[in-house]
Amino acid sequence: MPRLLRNILAIAVGLFVGSIINTAIVALGPGLIPPPAGVDVTSAESLAAHMHLFEPRHFVMPLLAHAIGTLTGALVAWLFAASHKSAFAYGIGAVFLCGGIAACFMIPAPVWFMVLDLVAAYLPMAWLAIRIGRFTQSG
Repeated sequence: MPRLLRNILAIAVGLFVGSIINTAIVALGPGLIPPPAGVDVTSAESLAAHMHLFEPRHFVMPLLAHAIGTLTGALVAWLFAASHKSAFAYGIGAVFLCGGIAACFMIPAPVWFMVLDLVAAYLPMAWLAIRIGRFTQSG
């Protein structure tokens, strides 16, 4: 397979896999940590109206979804890429970071969560994916 095509597929598959993992964890979240009574977590309006009822435990699954989704997407991109593996992994992390920034404007959340999410869940997870990729390649 030509390198260019393989690198394009690395980006596409990394974004797809990372998004699926992120979505799956977000969807499982309310079943594992139920939201406050009367909150519809599928509605931005409901979230905005009831955010004051959320406790720190309610933010565990979104943080894990963002971090694990980015980690898996970046790792897949790193593994698939024919060249510039680290750049593609960081690229996936940057795309997901842009999504996280957009979410900060669309979904109300406490400032502490937004800062933690933006600082810890995206580029550090891309870095970790690179480390894991290098480890698996050398081992």
